[in-house]
Amino acid sequence: MKADARDIVSAVPLPSVLIRWDERIAAANSEAQALLGEGIEGRHFITALRQPTLLDAIEGTFRDGAPRLTRYLTSDDRQDTTFEVSCRAVPLGNGPGVLLTFQDVTHLEQVGQMRRDFVANVSHELRTPLTALLGFIETLKGPAREDAQARDRFLGIMEAEAGRMERLVGDLLSLSRVEADERVRPTEPVDLPSMVRSVLSGLSPLAEEAGVALTSELPEGALEVPGDPDQLRQVVVNLVENGVKYSGRGAEVKVSVSGPEYHPRLRGDAVVITVSDTGPGFDPLHIPRLTERFYRVDNHRSREMGGTGLGLAIVKHIINRHRGRLRIESRPGAGAQFRVVLPARV
Repeated sequence: MKADARDIVSAVPLPSVLIRWDERIAAANSEAQALLGEGIEGRHFITALRQPTLLDAIEGTFRDGAPRLTRYLTSDDRQDTTFEVSCRAVPLGNGPGVLLTFQDVTHLEQVGQMRRDFVANVSHELRTPLTALLGFIETLKGPAREDAQARDRFLGIMEAEAGRMERLVGDLLSLSRVEADERVRPTEPVDLPSMVRSVLSGLSPLAEEAGVALTSELPEGALEVPGDPDQLRQVVVNLVENGVKYSGRGAEVKVSVSGPEYHPRLRGDAVVITVSDTGPGFDPLHIPRLTERFYRVDNHRSREMGGTGLGLAIVKHIINRHRGRLRIESRPGAGAQFRVVLPARV
C-alpha cells in the first residue's frame, strides 16, 4: 500500500499529501514536505496540518466523500503565502483515503487586495470633493441664496473641487490606457531634445507663476529613441510639473538628455532623460513606494497643489511599456533627481 500511496503523490506536480483511512499520513511528496516539514509521514493529520478550516474540510471529505476546497496560510518571515487546498476522496487498498493538493494562489490574493485598495482609494479621493460640492450646493439653495459675496466665494471653491475630480478621472483614464498597451512595445522614432524643448516652452508660464527657473542641457542635433511620442511627452510633463509644484519659489528645475551609451541593466545602448530640482527633497525611505497609486510624500500639500497621486504611477507604466528604467534619488535639503533610462533601439 505504501508504494501505491507514494506513486499517487509523486504523480501530482503540486505539494500533495495522502491521508489513509486511519487518519494518518500515508505519503507526502517532496514539495509537501518542504512546505509542511519533513517526517510528517505516519503522523496523524491533525498534528501535521493544524489549521481548523483545513482539518474541517478533511474530516468532511472522510465523512461523505465529497470534494472540498479550502485555504492554508503560511509565512516564511518575509511574506505571507496563501494556498488553495483541494481535498478529494481516493480509493486505497484497505479503505478510503483523502488526497490533499496545495496550489499557491498568493499572487491572486495580492491582485485582489490591490483591486480592493484601488477602489477604496478612488472612493476616498472622490468623496471629499463630492461632499464639498453637495454641501455648497445645499448652502447656495438655502442660507446663501441672496448673499452675492458668499455665492461668489462658494462657486470658486466648487470650481476648484470639480477641477480636482476632473483631473482625477483624467489620470485614471490615462492610467487605464497605459496599462492596456503596456505589453505592446512602441517603435515610432521620437526626437527627445525637440520634445523636451516643446515641453519646457509649454510649462514656462506655470514655472514663472511659481517662481521656479526652468533650465535644460540638451544635445544640439536630433537624438531619437523608439517610443510613443505622446506618452514620452507625458512622462517629461509629469516630472517637470512635479518639480515646479513642489520645489518652492526660487528653486531650479533642470532637464537634461544624454547618450546613447551602454547601460548594463538594459544590456544595450540607452538614452537618459534626467529631471532634477533644487527643492527641499524628501526622505529616501519614500522612494520604493513613490510610484504606487495614490502614494504621496505629503498628502495635504499634494492635494493643495492639485495632485491626484497617480502621476508617478502613470510614469512608471509608460517607462515599463518602453522597456526602460526609472531611477529616483533624493534626500532632505538636497532636492530630487528622476532619471528615465530608455533603450536607444528596439
